[in-house]
This record gives sequence, C-alpha cells and structure tokens, in this order.
Amino acid sequence: MPGLERGRAAMLVDSVWRMVLRFGFPLARAWWHLRRPRHEGALVAIYVGQALLLVKSSYRAEWSFPGGSIRAGETPDAAAQREMEEEIGFSSSPLLPAGSVCGTWDGRRDRVHFFELHLDRIPELRLDNREIIKAHLASPEELQGIALTGAVAAYLRGDLSR
Repeated sequence: MPGLERGRAAMLVDSVWRMVLRFGFPLARAWWHLRRPRHEGALVAIYVGQALLLVKSSYRAEWSFPGGSIRAGETPDAAAQREMEEEIGFSSSPLLPAGSVCGTWDGRRDRVHFFELHLDRIPELRLDNREIIKAHLASPEELQGIALTGAVAAYLRGDLSR
C-alpha cells in the first residue's frame, strides 16, 4: 500500500496548492489594483486544426492559453516554452512568434507576448493539477461562448502588434 499512500499524499498536496492559489490570487489582484505594477508574460496559442487548446486555472473563472510570467533575464520564447512544460507537460519547438498586446488586466499594466503552435493532433497532456486543472480543445464556434482572459480575448480579436 505504499504507492496508494504516496498517491493520497500527492492529492492532498495538490489540493492544498489549489486552495493557496484560490485564496492568494484575489489578494494579489487587490495589491495590483493598488500598486499598478508592470508585468510581462508569454502565452502559447496551440492550434489543432482550427480548434484552440484552452486551459483552466484553479484560481480564475476565465479560460486562457498555456503560459505565464517572464522571469528576469528570460526571453519571451523561453518563458513560453517553460510555462507550457510546467502547466501541461508538453514541450515543442520552435514556437512561432505571433506578436504582443498591452493592456491592464487584473490590475497590472501587462505586456503579453503570444506564440503559436500548429499541430495535427492534440498532444498527450500532463496537467499540473495545481495551477492548471482542465484543458479543452475549443472549436472557433465554441470560442464565442467561453469566458476568456483579457489577453486571450485581445489575441482572438487580432489586437496584436508585431
């Protein structure tokens, strides 16, 4: 039964992480609304045919693309690759640069770099089950009725600069 116990312990750790993220994110948002910090991120639009892979985080209502913050000294491309590996367990290169968009989301002055990946079939995904809890392949028609983050909505509107 040691394997079962390790499995239960991992589920408990994942559950605690989700709870911390769920409570911490609103606090971070409140802080960002007060301070208006600058932030830079990278997101990956993964196309499988015409459909787009969306991910659902444990701490927000909207769907997004795999990605996240760019660390100090990290290039946007490297951040996109790292975040994709961390969140969905998938790595691929090269990613195609698609442009960037600036906006104020969640109280931060944000610049988001977008990359695209075009695949013939959906890859095997390994969700981290802490930050990312769901993935969905959405058809272009479905995208109209799905709540999306501001940055992803801007990408889909074509608000990108190159």
